[in-house]
Amino acid sequence: MEAVQPYTRRVFFYETDKMQIMHHSNYIRIFEESRVDFLRQIGLPFGVIEDAGYMMPVLSVNCVYKSPLRFDESFAVYPTVTFFNGIRLEMAYKVISVETGRLCVEGTSSHCFTDENLKPVSVKRKNPEIYEAFKSHAAD
Repeated sequence: MEAVQPYTRRVFFYETDKMQIMHHSNYIRIFEESRVDFLRQIGLPFGVIEDAGYMMPVLSVNCVYKSPLRFDESFAVYPTVTFFNGIRLEMAYKVISVETGRLCVEGTSSHCFTDENLKPVSVKRKNPEIYEAFKSHAAD
């Protein structure tokens, strides 16, 4: 299993508020961006998951703010799978300033694999290759 690289970019001007710090709502978007990048890196871009007939709705998101990111500051997001059972997926995120190394935000998100009718389904039985790709990156 190849290590997943952190998701990196800079804070865009439109993401900041009057104090030139990233608005709190944008960290949830950053989690989503890093999750999409993570899926691509493990060989499961959303297109592959959707082509297999699955959706991955968000069940919950949590975000704890430690230190603000500022306009044009580089940051890295380290996503990890903290739980996966073939139906439910839980991820954790650490957002780190590249310039200073400080922890800016920690968060989590919870997801469920469903069919097109939003009925929960197990990928373990129907698509073991998808199951194994997630399980091989899970910390549990």
